[in-house]
Amino acid sequence: MTEIFKLKTGSKYEEHGSYSRLVAVDNLIFVSNTAGRNPATKLIPEDLTEQTLQVLSNIGRALDAVGACLEDVVAARVHVQFAEDIDTIMAAYGQRMRGINPTLTMTCPPLGSAEYKVEIEVTAYRGASRANVKEMSITL
Repeated sequence: MTEIFKLKTGSKYEEHGSYSRLVAVDNLIFVSNTAGRNPATKLIPEDLTEQTLQVLSNIGRALDAVGACLEDVVAARVHVQFAEDIDTIMAAYGQRMRGINPTLTMTCPPLGSAEYKVEIEVTAYRGASRANVKEMSITL
């Protein structure tokens, strides 16, 4: 029988919009678009690097709740509020995700609030971090 876990974090937006922060279907895990609000202080860092790393920390905490980790991420979608912030956000993202190397889509749509400079959504596969990974290169 398939097991499905739906994780809520207590965010008022999850309740208002009737969604889960994370849904795990067996080992396949989907994490909703996540902002960089510090759960302890309830504040969003203004610094782009700090905000990006906080987003990834929030995602990591959600994954940990279902026995997974950031190293299990296989696909990421990074939503950047302002195009001029892409390089800084990409550098911060790369700092934490280096070696994991999921697929990546980066785009610049309007986000839900001007204080959100970056939001990230991921798909993970529980146990991917322990898999035998073969890296390949091709020329496109």
